[in-house]
Amino acid sequence: MQPSTTDSGVTHRQGDFATLTEALDYAAAGACGLNFYGTDATLTETLSYAELRTRAINLAGRLAAVYPRHARIGLIAETTPEFMVAFMACQYAGLVPAPLTVQAAFGRREVYEWQMSRTAQTADLAAVMATDEVAEVLRNALTEIDIPLIAICGRDLPETGVVPVPHGKDDPAYIQFSSGSTSAPKGIYATQKSVSANCHAIINEALHMTAEDRCVSWLPLYHDMGLVGFFMVPLYNQTTVDYISPTSFARRPISWLKLVSENRGTIFYSPSFGYDLCARRYRGETLDLSSLRVAGIGGDMVREDALVKFTDIFAQSGFDGRAFVPSYGLAESTLGVAFAPLDTGMKRDLVDTGRMQTSGRAVPATAQTRPGQTRCFVSCGRPLPSFEMRIVDTDGRETQGRDIGRIMIKSPSIADGYFRAGEALQPLADADGWMETGDLGYWFEGEVVITGRSKDLILWNGRNIWPQDIEWVAQNTGGKNISGAGAFEVGDADGGSRIILLAECWSRDETVRAQLIRDISAATRATTGAPVSVELVGVRSLPMTSSGKLSRAAARARYLAGDYASSTPADERVTATAPARGA
Repeated sequence: MQPSTTDSGVTHRQGDFATLTEALDYAAAGACGLNFYGTDATLTETLSYAELRTRAINLAGRLAAVYPRHARIGLIAETTPEFMVAFMACQYAGLVPAPLTVQAAFGRREVYEWQMSRTAQTADLAAVMATDEVAEVLRNALTEIDIPLIAICGRDLPETGVVPVPHGKDDPAYIQFSSGSTSAPKGIYATQKSVSANCHAIINEALHMTAEDRCVSWLPLYHDMGLVGFFMVPLYNQTTVDYISPTSFARRPISWLKLVSENRGTIFYSPSFGYDLCARRYRGETLDLSSLRVAGIGGDMVREDALVKFTDIFAQSGFDGRAFVPSYGLAESTLGVAFAPLDTGMKRDLVDTGRMQTSGRAVPATAQTRPGQTRCFVSCGRPLPSFEMRIVDTDGRETQGRDIGRIMIKSPSIADGYFRAGEALQPLADADGWMETGDLGYWFEGEVVITGRSKDLILWNGRNIWPQDIEWVAQNTGGKNISGAGAFEVGDADGGSRIILLAECWSRDETVRAQLIRDISAATRATTGAPVSVELVGVRSLPMTSSGKLSRAAARARYLAGDYASSTPADERVTATAPARGA
């Protein structure tokens, strides 16, 4: 078995398609396709675009014989050929697929069942398609709400189908459930128009993709960066993709790099933690990463330290730091919004966090900046030409220069709205087409810098404190002993509020742990000017969203529910009361 070739063999078209099926109809005439690899980077299955089209049309006819047009079909988004076939079958059948998360390797079954039940009800799914292995876990979640569970291969559907009618350019494309509360999941209703607009923009305006490109991905297909960035965008560009699953990546991240080395991959993406994991797990394997021209960063705040470490370690393998492309995007805009210029690497901005907290401006650090009160932000480049972006203050006035404000965007890439069964679509944009992203940032030499989510911002004694600053200090102070951190505000028994930091700690040595608490407490106090209660928790215990982002709201809820073993004396712990804002 040989992987699909990089050379399509057909005239290259750069995303000028109106629908997903139109893009696949064209790509199927060429030799490119999708390759699936195991944990050790061994090829396990291949799926050419031609075979994907044939299988999808066959399954589409059988689905259309059972479900009415625009019915919503849940698909458990495992990294398999069957998911790709089912997703495209929905496109050809005029159905609306809703990619659903796979149970986390360390997640509790009952939590996953509850989450799937809530999501299925929100979307009013006509059915859920899954592999036999996943179906066993889902059965309890779906039985009580009377949603049929069928094999994703189509085994449970009629053998004889009807002639399917594909989606047109004015039809929906899919529903993606974003990283909102699991008790009230948000279904983003993407359309063929928004998908086509964003894929065209990424191909032509951001990454300048060519017929010689080849993508490599470990990203989950239930999130926009994996689904759109490494399935739809390559499809619109007739590009081959080499996949390993998120679980395989977590077990052996170097396999991701091995695929680049062996297949001469040119484009891959990851949140910062993926680069950090590769650097931590590298054991001297022989690699050639010189073919990479785009090493994208997205899905969370860009961590300069992780990227520097990756560059230092893999420069000997031919990696060029100028390949880094820090980016900004969100599922509501299909995927991409802003991208750093190609071939320039990271553009850094060293900021005085003390003055940022009190002034609301990203004031450059100087020799007079107090020790521990500097932070390096990384620019995410300029908005795509097909986007308009403005940063506004609390009164809605556009900010100037380094003033931090709320980011708003306007683009044909924006999805139609939030979907909830039985309700009208909740528009994402206002009457003038502007959408509030929920993110904060500032302009830096004409490029946008993201500082965090507005809902996570901590107000303390009249100052704005970004939880990312606290987390960044904790990880840098703790070094190899701290694998991750999450900061948030909670109410205390006196009606005030306190800042809590949960730090994932590798060490079990009580002396080491006690010293870590003292060091991190001192360092975060020096950075923020506020007391921070530090709790050491287990590795991989902080809840993450589908995109690999830390969910601070979920971490806070779990903390208040007593889910974390305490490393702080009982009389010093925060009482589980309602949240309160700092004065």
